[in-house]
This record gives sequence, C-alpha cells and structure tokens, in this order.
Amino acid sequence: MKIKALLIFLVCLPLIGCDRYTKQQAVFLLKGQEPVSFLNGFFTLTYHENTGAMLSLGAYLPENVRFIIFTLLVGLVLVGGLIYLLVKPMNKYNFTLGLLILSGGFGNLYDRAFNNGRVVDFMLLQAGSLKTGVFNVADIAIMVGLFGFIFISSKWGKQLTNQSN
Repeated sequence: MKIKALLIFLVCLPLIGCDRYTKQQAVFLLKGQEPVSFLNGFFTLTYHENTGAMLSLGAYLPENVRFIIFTLLVGLVLVGGLIYLLVKPMNKYNFTLGLLILSGGFGNLYDRAFNNGRVVDFMLLQAGSLKTGVFNVADIAIMVGLFGFIFISSKWGKQLTNQSN
C-alpha cells in the first residue's frame, strides 16, 4: 500500500496540478485572443470551452442531462476507479497507467464542477488536413494511460513487464 500511496503522490497530484495551472493560464492568456501557431501550424494554442465529452460528444444535450452524465456519473466512475485501483492487487505498470487515466478524469471533472459544466481546452495538433480536436493536459494523461494499457497488453509489453518483475 505504501508504493500505491507514493505513486498517487508522484502521479496524480502533479498531473492534476499541471492541468489546473495550464487551464488557468489558457483562460488568462488565450481567452478572447486569436489562436497562436507554432512549427508551421503543427501546434496551435487556441481557447475553447467544451460542454461535451471528447470531440464535443454530447455537447448539445440539455444542460441537466449533461450535468448528470458528465459530472455526477463520471464522478462516480472516477471514485469507483480509484477504489478499484487501491483495493485490487496489480503490478506497478497497470496501477500507474490507471492513475494517469484517473488523474486526467479528475482534472476535467474539477473543471466541469467549477466552470459551469465546461472544460477548458487549448491545444490543437494539425498536419495538413489531419487535425485533432482541441484538448488539454488532462486529455493527454487519459490518452497516455489508454495507449499504455494497449501497449502492455501486446506481446512486446508483456515481455517488457515480465522482464522487470
């Protein structure tokens, strides 16, 4: 349990703090401003508030339905996920990847709870006609956790985790 507490301290707190700080800076520096592009338009800082889930899924639902789904239900799932991580025996890789996902989820949940149901997004990647949706640090943590789970479930990931155990 000590290693889990240490990992929570080393993963969750810095990630949630970084997410909060970058969102505050985005509000202060980007809100109401024109987007700022870098690397020939590959990386852009632009201010958006998302009332839906990823890629604004559900953004047009009635406000009370969005609150129930994106604040209450997501909050319950995140708390349940944290309890699961704390109770279930698992290796440090799975635990850390789970923490990445939960940290991102709690970061966005905080935003929804204290920003009238909206999440601040401010980064965009674009290569030619391909581009991402606008995202934030919490979204990066979630995606790294998900891709990490996919990797450690592969034969290469299983070899890596077996060698280090």
